[in-house]
Amino acid sequence: MSVTAAQGYVAAGVAAGVKASGDLDLSLVATDDGRPVVAAATFTSNKATAAPVQVSRRHLGASGGRAAAVILNSGNANAATGAAGIEAAERMCAGAAHLVGCNPEHVLVCSTGLIGIPLPIEVIEKALPALAEARSSDGGEAAARAIMTTDTQPKQVVIEGDGFVVGGMAKGAAMLAPNMATMLAVLTTDADVDADVLQAALRGAVAESFNKLSVDGCTSTNDTVIVLANGRGSRPSHDAIAAALTEACQDLAAQMAGDAEGATKVVRITVQGAASTEDAAAGARNIADSQLTKCSWYGQDPYWGRIASDLGSAGIEFDLDRLSVSYGGLQVCRGGVTIDHDADAVREHMAGRHVDIVCDLGVGGASDWILTNDLTHAYVDENMGTS
Repeated sequence: MSVTAAQGYVAAGVAAGVKASGDLDLSLVATDDGRPVVAAATFTSNKATAAPVQVSRRHLGASGGRAAAVILNSGNANAATGAAGIEAAERMCAGAAHLVGCNPEHVLVCSTGLIGIPLPIEVIEKALPALAEARSSDGGEAAARAIMTTDTQPKQVVIEGDGFVVGGMAKGAAMLAPNMATMLAVLTTDADVDADVLQAALRGAVAESFNKLSVDGCTSTNDTVIVLANGRGSRPSHDAIAAALTEACQDLAAQMAGDAEGATKVVRITVQGAASTEDAAAGARNIADSQLTKCSWYGQDPYWGRIASDLGSAGIEFDLDRLSVSYGGLQVCRGGVTIDHDADAVREHMAGRHVDIVCDLGVGGASDWILTNDLTHAYVDENMGTS
């Protein structure tokens, strides 16, 4: 179990026919009794906002931050689809509301896939009876698979708290960049949490997870993270629920990094010794989004000169003569110049699946980090067209 690990939730995933492949492409997560519960969400900062994001925002506002279900489809983003897209998203909510037994405003909606193509809403509506029939407390796996696009495996998580559980599912393998790092995530918990506490906890969790993930520097039109809390478990402190949500989101973000399109490396970049946290974050992000550094990681080349260049062009306080760079804890640069180091050990680290890079700017005491990947031929092949 994952998104249904907390008591009181059911889920399902079916093949509606949105995807020509016939793979699972329609997903539902809902309360087991159809009653709306406390809900919170964060959405993409992209101004080319997809219809499902617009509708979910409106429903959360109309319901006072409560929801009974989330319906999701893959294979079509329902983005850049105009008024027809809004109508299709509303019809998805209405259909889900009918099968769950709640008001349409208590349903949130997510879509992921190709942009600018009308959503085949009739196909989705025909599949709703099968989706309703498939609902169960064991439906988390199918629900997670039904939201996959270029993902190679479902992404799921369960976190045990003190008398409460957080479960979750996510998808995302490309178009991942702060803020947020195309991605969708649905989390559920049986914790007894007030709406303002849940929203604040989720916002902090996203800041420390999905917003610190950059696969290709592209922010999607559809990014959404939703959490439902039904109150059947214990009443944790703000810190406890925030810690559990953060752990869950970080786990899912790491799974996304590990499954990024064409990636052979998961790279964690830490910038420390910065003048401010904002500088550290900007420096790390500039490295993560650099095609030059990403290609060098694919070639297993610890070419720290490209990193120095990225830091110097990041618009942050920077002095090359104070820079140090390490790979896997092995320092290769100090004071802005190459130093003697164990080249074989560095090459061995670069040959591994996980690469850890630490850059010390030497100008302050602040730090931040980001997860990213290498850039490979397979990523280019995956993104050369829509077919």
